Amino acid sequence: MPASAAFPIDLSADERMDDGLLDRLRGDDLTLVVSVIGDRIATSDGTLAIASPADVGDATWAFLGRAPSGAGVLLAVLGDRDASAPAGEWSAFRDAAVSMSQPEVELGTSAVALGRWLADASFCPACGSATEQRMAGWARGCTQCRREHFPRTDPAVIVAVMSEDRQRLLLGANALWHGEMFSCFAGFVEAGESAESAIHRELVEEAGVRVRDVRYIESQAWPYPRSLMLGYHATVVDEAEVRPDGEEIVEARWFTREEIGRGLAGELDVRVPGGISVAHRLIRTWYDEAEDPAP
Repeated sequence: MPASAAFPIDLSADERMDDGLLDRLRGDDLTLVVSVIGDRIATSDGTLAIASPADVGDATWAFLGRAPSGAGVLLAVLGDRDASAPAGEWSAFRDAAVSMSQPEVELGTSAVALGRWLADASFCPACGSATEQRMAGWARGCTQCRREHFPRTDPAVIVAVMSEDRQRLLLGANALWHGEMFSCFAGFVEAGESAESAIHRELVEEAGVRVRDVRYIESQAWPYPRSLMLGYHATVVDEAEVRPDGEEIVEARWFTREEIGRGLAGELDVRVPGGISVAHRLIRTWYDEAEDPAP
């Protein structure tokens, strides 16, 4: 049995309709199990730990997909005080992901996001009745009103703001970071908003700036909570407008390309986001393109 999950998986979503799938895979010694307790995940020496079904007692189970070998990959969701939890390391996924490979981060993100939903969705939000698990853990059905419920994903925007000459980057320090880290500006898309509208609103609210030339770069799923981070670059309209809100964003600061380079190398007086985050990749993409002032 491998000790870590340094491999991509096939979601094999069509298998979720097989009502006997979970029982069969739990009885298969080749099945791989990722275990979570809330937002904590089983790890081993900084990697995502893999167990066998026999290592796990009572749990809520779900199907995550198939490993390249064809073995099934299951999620085991354990309670906070569950005595059946396998012995070993339990790490907050936010912290553990920093040292994981990209396939491990993707699998861990799915495991924590789905696991937290399964733990929270025991009762129907419409009528309050108990729900039962369906689709190998990817849906729950109400036993009374018969509504089906699925794990929702909330869209959020995250934006790296460039100066007018594209040679400096505006980053903000969130109050939760005590001024020790500067990152891109982010916020959830509100009801009725497009992603672009959310960008303009969030930047005015958090940093007091208006932007133009909004350009989509890439996205990242993240389980805090089940969100999809939509990453963008944008150019400031007026650099003199910068005004952090003082509550969520306690400081907004322009960084030169040289400073960002030192930040990415861990040599700046403050931290910038780590390599697993879409914020890091937005900053890195700007840094790699910044020598070309063309739009």
